[in-house]
Parts: sequence; C-alpha cells; structure tokens
Amino acid sequence: MAPPRPATDPELSALLADLPLTTDLDPGMLAMLRALPPTPVETLLAGRAAEHSEVVLPTPDGARITLSVFRPSGADRPAAAPCIYWMHGGGMVMGDRFSQIGLPLEWLDLFGAVVVSVDYRLAPEATGTTPVDDCLRGLRWVVGHAAELGVDPDRVIVAGASAGGGLAAGVCLAAREEGAPAIAAQVLVGPMLDHRNDTVSSHQYSGGPGVWTREKNAFGWRSLLGDPADGDVPARVSPALAEDLSGLPAAYIDTGSAEVFRDEDVAYAAGIWAAGGQCELHVWSGGFHGFDALYPRARVSAAARRTRNDWLARLLAPAARASGLQGAR
Repeated sequence: MAPPRPATDPELSALLADLPLTTDLDPGMLAMLRALPPTPVETLLAGRAAEHSEVVLPTPDGARITLSVFRPSGADRPAAAPCIYWMHGGGMVMGDRFSQIGLPLEWLDLFGAVVVSVDYRLAPEATGTTPVDDCLRGLRWVVGHAAELGVDPDRVIVAGASAGGGLAAGVCLAAREEGAPAIAAQVLVGPMLDHRNDTVSSHQYSGGPGVWTREKNAFGWRSLLGDPADGDVPARVSPALAEDLSGLPAAYIDTGSAEVFRDEDVAYAAGIWAAGGQCELHVWSGGFHGFDALYPRARVSAAARRTRNDWLARLLAPAARASGLQGAR
C-alpha cells in the first residue's frame, strides 16, 4: 500500500476527474498513445506573431533529428534575441517536438525569444545516452548558427518539462564536462531526474491511477536503460547521480507537492545550492505532474507560469545580463 500523500489542489482535482487515468504503462498502451494525432502546428501558432521553420540534422549513426524553430515575425524583431532550446516531455517514450510547446511559446510572446524544439529519439527504440546526445547535438547546432537564427549566443536557455526537464539537466551536465556549448540558464519543469525511482514521493504516487505514477516512471526508465546497476548509468542520463553540481548554469526548478518527481527535484535543487550554485525552487501545493501544462487556467497553474515567467524576466533584464546573468556563468 502506498504511504499517505499530499492532497491534490481542489480545482485541479475537479478538472482531473474527467481525464481517463491508469496506473501502469505497457507497450500496447504506448502504441495507442503514440498513434494519437499531434496538434497541428497551425493551431499552435494561431493568434501569435510567429513563424515556423524546420532544420534536419544528421547523426553519426545515420539517423536524422528535426529541430522546429519558432521566431517572432515582423520587421521589428531583434537581431539578437534570447533563445529557448526546448526538450519535450513524455517519460522518454512518447511525445514530439510540439509537446507542451505552449510553455516556451509563451516566452516567445513575452520576451521575443526564438524557440527551438528538438525531436530527440525515443525509447525503447533509442536507448542509453541517445536521447540526451540528440539534444546536445541540436544545441550545438543552435549555438553554431546563432547569427543565422537571430539569436544572442550569450542568452541561450535550455528548458524542458518532465523527461525533457531531465534531458535539459543532462545537457547542462554534459556541456559543463565538455566545456561547450555555453548555456545561460536552465529551466526544469517537473523534471525526471532519477532512474532509481525510490524516493518517498515516488512511493506515494504508486498503486493507483495518476497522470504519471511510479509504475509508469519505471516503464519509462526501463525502456531507456533496461535494468542496469547504478554504476552503469551516466549522470547525463540520470542527473540525480551527479556527485558534483558545481559550475552549472543558474537553474529554475518547479514541481508539485502531489507528484512522483517532487523529492528528486527538491534534492537536485539542494545539490546545486550545496555546490554554491544558483537555483530557484518552487513546490506548488497540490500540483500533480504536468498540472500547469494540462490545465493552464487553473489558479495554481497560472501562479506557477507567472512565477516562472517573472524569473526569466529578471534573468533577461539588462542589469542581470551586465552582471553575468545572475551568476550563471
């Protein structure tokens, strides 16, 4: 039996009642979820002063990675805009470059940011370091083509939700170890950081239906890694394993109190602080996994998005840039 768990926010709970939820995820259900039609890009851009283009990158093993580039349209767009490099969620096994794209497109609207979303390869077809390596390859391309994209190479922010948040953290660890590319900050939204799946919050959200449960989380990690010993997993794949979190870009981490990733996210923020780094952490009372993307108009969701936007506004302000992006570099 799962231990007692924090209650879900009442407004979110009422909204969640209409969503069909399960406890487990298996190959058959995954195939059904993957078969659902994606949201047309025209719908995503409706009402926005934005234009969309795509770039396809080859990989050493012969695969091709697609990057979707969203840029403000109009003659007055800046010559060197901030860039949000986005990694989507989906438990490492589903989703695409348009998943949860409403989150970073809000930053295009607010800050004139160029948004680049990477279609990294998914497990179980792609395993081990392949997804994070795909993300890193795409980021290197963005930084190397900053002038062509109209991007300020000193204001490239990596961001992601759920699995994408874990990949964003992994990209930052890999870039630190390799000395490039430069990353101004990292925004980790309910990130999936620890393949061990054994925290208190992980056990709290098991044994019953949910948006993302311990059982679903185990399926995602197993699809990516098989069943390895801890020592066989690189920190760039499971960032919670990193023993040294010094020298990383300034981080923003938010999560919900009523979700499986709560404790690993809090621990990761604490590790950044312990290493002398900058991290702003928010644990939203009653928030379940992905609450602000699923129900953006709920009061707690609006507060979460507003607070995240305010942090980015401070980060991108001229005074912050002049002082080295709040100590991020």
